[in-house]
Amino acid sequence: MGKKKEPRPYLERDISWMYFNRRVLQEACKEDVPLLERLNFLGIYSNNLDEFFRVRVASQNRVAEWDGKSGLRESKTAADVVKQINRINGRYVKDFELAVRQVNKLLADNDICIISDAQADEEQKAYIQHYYQEKVDGFVVPVWLSAVKHLDYETDEKIYLAVKAGRYSQTGKMMYDYAYFSLPVRNCGRFVRLPDKEGCCYIMYIDDVVRCCLPKVFEGNGFVSFSAYTFKFTRDAEMEIDNDQRSGILQKISKGLKSRRKGEPLRFIYDEDMPEDLLRRVLGKLDLGDRDTVLKGGRYQNHKDLMRFPDFPDSALKYPPMRVIRRSSLEGPESLLERIRVQDRFLHVPYHSFDSFIRVLHEAATSRNVRSIKITLYRLAKDSKVVRALIAAARNGKKVTVVIELLARFDEESNIQWSQKLEDAGVKVIFGVEGLKVHSKVLHIGMKRGADLACISTGNFHEGNAKAYTDCIIMTSSRRIVKEVEDVFEFIERPYAQIHFKELLVSPNEMKSRFIALINNEIKNKRNGKPAYIRAKVNHITDPVMVDKLYDAAYAGVDIELSVRGNCSMVTDKLPENCHLRINGIIDRYLEHSRIFIFAAGGEEKVFIGSADWMPRNLDNRIEVVAPVYDPTIKQEMKRIVDYALRDVCQGRTVDGTGANTSWTCADPLETGSQYALYRYYLELEEKERQYGNNS
Repeated sequence: MGKKKEPRPYLERDISWMYFNRRVLQEACKEDVPLLERLNFLGIYSNNLDEFFRVRVASQNRVAEWDGKSGLRESKTAADVVKQINRINGRYVKDFELAVRQVNKLLADNDICIISDAQADEEQKAYIQHYYQEKVDGFVVPVWLSAVKHLDYETDEKIYLAVKAGRYSQTGKMMYDYAYFSLPVRNCGRFVRLPDKEGCCYIMYIDDVVRCCLPKVFEGNGFVSFSAYTFKFTRDAEMEIDNDQRSGILQKISKGLKSRRKGEPLRFIYDEDMPEDLLRRVLGKLDLGDRDTVLKGGRYQNHKDLMRFPDFPDSALKYPPMRVIRRSSLEGPESLLERIRVQDRFLHVPYHSFDSFIRVLHEAATSRNVRSIKITLYRLAKDSKVVRALIAAARNGKKVTVVIELLARFDEESNIQWSQKLEDAGVKVIFGVEGLKVHSKVLHIGMKRGADLACISTGNFHEGNAKAYTDCIIMTSSRRIVKEVEDVFEFIERPYAQIHFKELLVSPNEMKSRFIALINNEIKNKRNGKPAYIRAKVNHITDPVMVDKLYDAAYAGVDIELSVRGNCSMVTDKLPENCHLRINGIIDRYLEHSRIFIFAAGGEEKVFIGSADWMPRNLDNRIEVVAPVYDPTIKQEMKRIVDYALRDVCQGRTVDGTGANTSWTCADPLETGSQYALYRYYLELEEKERQYGNNS
């Protein structure tokens, strides 16, 4: 019998996520980050946390409440995780509030003053009264806490003011009534810019605008004193999907969206100055359990609104602009489809313009040589150019097939609306696969004459994402790749058909086993004295099998360097010295989103890109596509992206499972962050291409 393998450390996914979000908070605290960008990171941190509690903590709570014998271990683990999350969150709340105060002070030093109702002078108060009457009045309607049994009508997307209003009784005794209302953020925004004074810009939260006008809000009720305090809560966002076979998928999702609004509250944050009598009445309207989170906070909640702080376009308080690069090799009057036939092309957004991909679709929609277009869509822009091109293609007589994932979290409603418009235009719409999310990002263009084309992307075909997420798109006419991309669509329509993919790694088909085989090959090559290393750039690594296999490779001496943005279940701080496993996490102006995998393969280096992270959901429960990169030029570019990420000591943090998030170190550091270094490289490359007419 072989020697039993010692258990390897595994960090729970949700704990690792807390450490990731702290890296976002750390970015908001960095002195070299422009002030308005620091505000934005604070907003991102808050928004991330809201979504995390709505989805992940809610799921853990449901598991923790399971009382069946079969799930006893899972239930205990979930309960422990929730306790850890609440403990960590309690620590981070203090850091967050401190960061907000520091940034606000620095903004004031730069003549941008955020003032409260108490700090407003008479002139400003007069402006606020006028603003309230013109813009706000009618959107604020109090509800007496004594009149409602539960706050089950209210959504967790809003911020609320709880009010303690005092009036004199007939005997002269002060009596109090208690009310609440939502703030009209959707109608008026969260921030109101007051008139500038003496070279200083003054800004006030809508919370304080309303506080100034509480006598107007409660007009006619005889109140003489008011105090108001913000609170917010987070609901369970998991939809209850009806299993009724008679209901179509659209109806099921629509019903589920309504059920989400009624999800159980699981986190409550309130102004720590809220008096006990008012707090008691608000809490009494929420059905919070022992595992739910109740946190004292500052004067303002819903800090995600900081992502929409008033803009100062010419301000040095923002990142310097990075002009999007239009690749000369993808511009000009010549057919782009024909150019792809001659040579593979690639885009790296947001550095390169996403318009080049839109042009591919536009040309496909109008070309007489195109017979069909097939595409997977996970998230769609509000006014999607992608959809417009697909509708035009259908009207031009092309056979258009669109796979839309209706269960793309928080985008379900938008995706339903777009799917209906596509169907109305004659597009064949496929609503994914029951039990499997379609998360792949692939496009197939069928030609009447000549080679078909395909695009494989690491990110959504989404104009908005392409401005904020780093993603790679490869456009190819390689027959062996293109044919299998077409097979992916057959697999989506017949998910249990026996379709074998030789070139593509497709989940849940064979992706995990193929990745494991690639790692095993590195272990074998290391033992045989051949080059052996793994370099990868992914969003998340939490799959227990993949984690264990990477440990195997590291213990065997395979050199492993990873750039992991988010969840990472690997613990590397106490590995043996002969273990070559290091992980870097980058937070910067763009969200790192591309997935690139590099294996030494004994000197015959293999490079892959695709939509999948190393998580159970990607490998087992979704349809994902990862494709090999064969073009030597593009292969080199993918390697450069990973290399720059692993040399980023400016924005990188060591991901080791401890949550310390110390600064990343390496032997050959870049002078700048990897994002700026790549941008500068692409600018220089484009200049050379234009100068020498290089069409590569």
